[in-house]
Amino acid sequence: MRRSLIARAAAVAAISVLSLAACGGGSDPLSSGGSPAAPSDTIIIGSANFTENQILAEIYAQALQAKGIDVEKKLNIGSRETYFPGLQDGSIDLIPEYTGVLLQFVNKQAPETEPNAVYTALQAALPGTLTVLDKSAAEDKDAVVVTRETATRLNATSLADLAPHCGQLVFGGPPEFQTRPDGIPGIAETYGCTFKEYRSLDAGGPLTVSALKNGDVQAADIFTTDASIPANDFVVLTDPKNNFAAQNVVPLINKAKVNDTVRQVLNGISAKLTTEGLTELNAEAASDAKPSAETVAKNWLDQNGLG
Repeated sequence: MRRSLIARAAAVAAISVLSLAACGGGSDPLSSGGSPAAPSDTIIIGSANFTENQILAEIYAQALQAKGIDVEKKLNIGSRETYFPGLQDGSIDLIPEYTGVLLQFVNKQAPETEPNAVYTALQAALPGTLTVLDKSAAEDKDAVVVTRETATRLNATSLADLAPHCGQLVFGGPPEFQTRPDGIPGIAETYGCTFKEYRSLDAGGPLTVSALKNGDVQAADIFTTDASIPANDFVVLTDPKNNFAAQNVVPLINKAKVNDTVRQVLNGISAKLTTEGLTELNAEAASDAKPSAETVAKNWLDQNGLG
């Protein structure tokens, strides 16, 4: 999700752990602070330490509670490296995940990029105690983004459309995108697109957004669910050749906690989630009112008849 999801979450993992320790959580971010173990039928729901993932975890939690399932929340844990051991030892039962980065985490050599291929490979690669339920259409992934004016002027809706014009364009993104296999090298190999210049900015943050708005760069790496996209009427170019691996939102869950009700609830959520909807959730959370993840999740569930 935001940066490479692994890189982004890892960058703040230490802060998350220290914050939890300061609040009495001890050195173990998954510790319940000495409270009794959750009953065996309780589903312990975790999240990574960024807003979108916390909202998704709240959506899962509230929807399960509405169907009478006991839940316990351990949100804002940190990076995948921090929370994945908890999924394996049973201190976490359920967490919102993203198919492509999760597959690369459990199998670093995985070559799959297309959504169904990534999902199938992920199912096979997970430890035996874990499974993923239905994947949603919602994706939080790298994308090449341009202004509406550039898209119209170049008649470009996809990376394939952009390719003939890349030599005229300055590209902006985080430093690592310039050398990442699916970054500039991948775009060049997959689409024959070689940009005029690369400008190192931030990871889809205010520097990148400002540079794209004012024309310092004409194309940029911004994640598909970033609230800046609708706010600035930016255009996300499609990736028909799947240079960027699919990153569908998916529930990752302890197999022992899956029953018919749990499966129905979580698959029902996945059926309703879209990339546009996820972008709207992020925009709501970033609005001036600054609602909590819990409130944003409740609003979404009510709007979709899942509360």
